[in-house]
Amino acid sequence: MKELAFYIYLMLVSLAFISCKRDGKGLLTPASSGRPYEILVVADDSYWLDSDSTLFGVLDENVPALPQSERFFHISRIRPESYNRSMRLFRNIIIVDVDKHKYTQSKFNYLRDAFSSPQMILTIQSPDRTSYVDYVTKNGDAIIDFFTKAETDREIASLKKKHNKVISERIKRIFDCDIWMFAEMNSYKEGNNFFWASTYLNDLNFVMYTYPYSDTSTFTKTYFIHKRDSVMKINIPGSESGMYMETADSNFVQTKNISVNGTCAFEVRGLWEMKNDAMGGPFVSHVQIDKKKQRVVVVEGFVYDPAHLKRDKIRKLSAALCTLRLPSVEKI
Repeated sequence: MKELAFYIYLMLVSLAFISCKRDGKGLLTPASSGRPYEILVVADDSYWLDSDSTLFGVLDENVPALPQSERFFHISRIRPESYNRSMRLFRNIIIVDVDKHKYTQSKFNYLRDAFSSPQMILTIQSPDRTSYVDYVTKNGDAIIDFFTKAETDREIASLKKKHNKVISERIKRIFDCDIWMFAEMNSYKEGNNFFWASTYLNDLNFVMYTYPYSDTSTFTKTYFIHKRDSVMKINIPGSESGMYMETADSNFVQTKNISVNGTCAFEVRGLWEMKNDAMGGPFVSHVQIDKKKQRVVVVEGFVYDPAHLKRDKIRKLSAALCTLRLPSVEKI
């Protein structure tokens, strides 16, 4: 009887151990391999090496609104027969599965944390080559957005565990909002409905400001640039008189509507420069309406790092902007 009780106890402990979660994964689930925004593609030569390598063309696009050309992803490719136990640990995987006996139409299928954590596996299922090429061509942006969101969610999860409490407290006091920014941002400046935080090296920068909401013309590129430049001219001067931040070439500015935590937002990406100085870099802004207070709330991240590439830093800032919570929005 004691032996039976012992085995039952051992089995319950084992089940609890397996089901227990730590940082979003089971205790027995290995950590995923690969860098952020690195994708492993599992595909036959015929779908990767030929002149019509549609998927490679999708993944090899440049990130928009950066001063230098930088690709969306680091890409690796293996044949299906090499997709073994170690390869299954990659954080981002795309499997090309074309089989007329298995599928009648093209579609996506995905798995989360199937073999490691964090992990996303996207399978492109098609009955034949023509359907596959057509489907990937039409859904290229969806593939990019799928993995971009996965990496953004991972960055937000990291910020949830560790973020700058001083910035959060000041944003709450000044704007009655909440946002998570990076712990290394330890330099602050406050203005009239304005806040600026940056790192010691000034490479990562966060700006927040508000102004009264008037009408839908607020959400146009022309209006945004005008408002941004007027705010930055006052609050971010250069080292000498006549120097101040402004938006660079307006033709380079890109805008689109996005959803942030279920709320509609206006995303703006472009380049900034310091008037009468040689400083500049990329920025990303989110513009939202705070209906409760009838105001427009703008959060922005901008990078100044002339000696290095900017993609990864602007991505970190873009993810952090998604943690903004207006007074009427619940916390994450």
